Amino acid sequence: MLKILISEIMMKDLKRFIFSLCAVPSVSGFESRSTEALRSLIGDELEFVSVDGVGNHLFCKRSGKQNAPKILIDTHFDEIGLLVTEVLDGGFLRVCQMGGIDPSIMQASDVVIYGKQTLRGVVVSTPPHLKKDSDLPKIEEMLIDTGLSTDKARELIEIGTPVGFAPVYTELLNGRICGKSFDDKACAACAAFAIVNTPKEALAGDVYLLLSSVEETNRLGGAAAGAFSVMPDYAMVIDVNLARVPDTKDFETVEMDKGISISVSASTHLELTRLTEKLCVDREIEHSMIAAPTSTGTNAASVNLTACGIPTVDVGLPLASMHTYTEVVSMRDCETLVKLVGEFISSEEIAEKMNFSEVSFI
Repeated sequence: MLKILISEIMMKDLKRFIFSLCAVPSVSGFESRSTEALRSLIGDELEFVSVDGVGNHLFCKRSGKQNAPKILIDTHFDEIGLLVTEVLDGGFLRVCQMGGIDPSIMQASDVVIYGKQTLRGVVVSTPPHLKKDSDLPKIEEMLIDTGLSTDKARELIEIGTPVGFAPVYTELLNGRICGKSFDDKACAACAAFAIVNTPKEALAGDVYLLLSSVEETNRLGGAAAGAFSVMPDYAMVIDVNLARVPDTKDFETVEMDKGISISVSASTHLELTRLTEKLCVDREIEHSMIAAPTSTGTNAASVNLTACGIPTVDVGLPLASMHTYTEVVSMRDCETLVKLVGEFISSEEIAEKMNFSEVSFI
C-alpha cells in the first residue's frame, strides 16, 4: 500500500511530493542519513545507483539506446541547520550553525534534534520584560530547550548532533507554498518528478539525478565528486534564486510566478545556456535570463570545471525568505521547472550539439 501511494504521488501530485521530499532530514554534512527515506520515495521509480563517500545520492533512468549520451541533473540535497556544541545543565543545548542562518529568525523557532532518538526542541527566547537591550545574540550564544533532564540529555544527545528546523508546510493563497528546506529540495523534487514522468522512449540519453551534498557549507560542494563519478556529456544545475519582494532591488532578484531563470555566466557553458534558452522559447516555457558574470552562487561552476570540463547550464527557481524555516515558492514556477527538465532531457537537438565524442585530447 505504501509503495502504491508513493508511486501515485510521484506520478500525479507534485505538491505532496515536494512536501514529502523536503521533510526528509538532511542537515549539511549528514546527507547519508537520508538514504533509506530517499530510496523509499524515489528508488521504486528511478534506479538507485549509489551514495558516495561525501553523501551524494545518485539515481538514474536509462533510455535503452545504444551509445546514449549521459545527461546529469544536479540539485543539492543538503539543508541549513545547526550542530550541537555543548550539552548544558537542565537539558539545554548550545549550538553553532551549519550554513548561513540569519540570527534574527532563530529565537523561539521549532527544531528537531537528530540524536540517538529524534527529539523536538525550541530555541530559547528571552521575554522582552527581561531584556536589558535590543542586541540580538549570536547563534552560538543561543540555547535550545529540550525539556530533558541533564542526565537524559547527555545520554541521548552527543556533541556534533545535527539539528534541523521542524518540517511544517503550509499552503498560501494564489498557489504559493511555504515551509523549510525548499532550498534546494523543492528543485530536487521537481527534477525527480520530471524524470519519473518522462517516458523512457522520449529520453535523449541516460539521465542521472544527483542529489548532491554539502553545498550550504562548502563552496565546492559535493557536486564535483558526484559529477566525476558520472562523467556526463552535459549537465543542468538547478538551485533556488532570490525572489523579488518589495524591499529588494530588481537586478538582484527574479519575479515569482513568471517561471524559471537561466544564468548567463563565465562559470557556465554559453552554448548550452543559449540552447536551453532556445528550448524555452520553442516550447513556450516561461523564463527570464539573468546576468551572473563570474559566479552563479550554485554548484554550476564546480560541475562545469569537473575533469576535462562538463558543459553546464544554471537554472533557478524563485524563492522568497531564503534560509529560513518559512521559505516560499510558487507552484506555478515549480510546474514550469518540471516542464523544462522534461524537455531538456528529451531534447535531441541539445544531445546532438553537446556530443563531443569526436574531440581528441592530448
